[in-house]
Amino acid sequence: MSRAPKPLHLTTTQARQIWLHAQRLDERAPFGDGARAVADAVAHLGYVQIDTINVIERCHHHILFSRIPSYRRADLRHAQSVDRSVFEYWTHALSYVPAGDFRFFLPAMREHRREGHKWFASVKPADTRKVMRLVRAGPLTIRDIEDDVLTEKEHLWQSRKPSKRALQLAFYTGAVTISERQGMLKTYELMTRHFGWDTLPRPASAREITTYLLDRALRSQGVVSLDSICHLDAPRKKAVVGLIASRVRRGELVPVVIDGAGKQEHWAAPTTLEANGEVVSPDLVHILSPFDPLIIQRKRTSLIFGYNHLFEAYVPKAKRKLGYFALPVLVGDEIVAALDLKTDRQAKKLLMQKWTWVGQGKKTAGRKELKQKIEDELDRFERFQLSE
Repeated sequence: MSRAPKPLHLTTTQARQIWLHAQRLDERAPFGDGARAVADAVAHLGYVQIDTINVIERCHHHILFSRIPSYRRADLRHAQSVDRSVFEYWTHALSYVPAGDFRFFLPAMREHRREGHKWFASVKPADTRKVMRLVRAGPLTIRDIEDDVLTEKEHLWQSRKPSKRALQLAFYTGAVTISERQGMLKTYELMTRHFGWDTLPRPASAREITTYLLDRALRSQGVVSLDSICHLDAPRKKAVVGLIASRVRRGELVPVVIDGAGKQEHWAAPTTLEANGEVVSPDLVHILSPFDPLIIQRKRTSLIFGYNHLFEAYVPKAKRKLGYFALPVLVGDEIVAALDLKTDRQAKKLLMQKWTWVGQGKKTAGRKELKQKIEDELDRFERFQLSE
């Protein structure tokens, strides 16, 4: 019986460099520009999270801007509505995902069709029949439905319109998709009509989904843990553990020990580890969304970057430390500051609410030069906020 391979040791600096390369944050324009760049970025990352908060530009646009310097909101609209290279569905949150990955989400759609969805248990069959009859006649938004009798909300984020709940349920079952967005106003369309399909693709098997999740994490994270692969998806862990073990036996994955990780296991592909060693330019500055894939898994970010991000939008003002919607600032391979910003669209300017130095940014040596780099990027960030 062969022995388990000895884990390879990585410093947090090495782990950072691998992760930044996997996230394509170690170069200025890794995906080019235009709608094709959006499709390529989403395909590489696996998902781009969507969120409604807009004190600055919403996170899906922000995440893409961080990797596509010339990004325009119209590029995402084109990718979604014209090229149909991306679509919306649930990953760990509502996200843009590659259209080429559609079959991996079909089993979840079918499950919701069979068993319903816990968030929309109050949807009545008559409401579903109504909205499906309307959408068969052509794409529609919730504003096109004017005869709703408002009902009480069951939780804070739920709509009072029965038709909206029915459309959302139809979205999760895969009967309809979101064919276009204007801000956060969604246009619903029949899934098959939007993609031009006679029938839906063949759904992925459970084994194929496990492989997909592991490969997606390896591509976008470089060094992975069970938690990072199955972020907010604990039921998948058992199958993923089995697949990891088989790949380790075949030499396709290498166990990795990261400084400070304790008993938490990590793995990487041998080719990823062989390519490690590229130092990220200290002149590269990214003002990141708190929903960026580099930040959203807080424990992982803390381990590898030594930075504990606080999302305080729902924290009382008096108790906030970083601010309502603080944005981590990545300079080279270090997170050095958190900026609480707000876009005043009427006055056409970006407002600095609070600037907090963190990590290496707390050191006074070289602070003036570091601040200038960040302010230069803030100028570019402001132009993006106020464009279009």
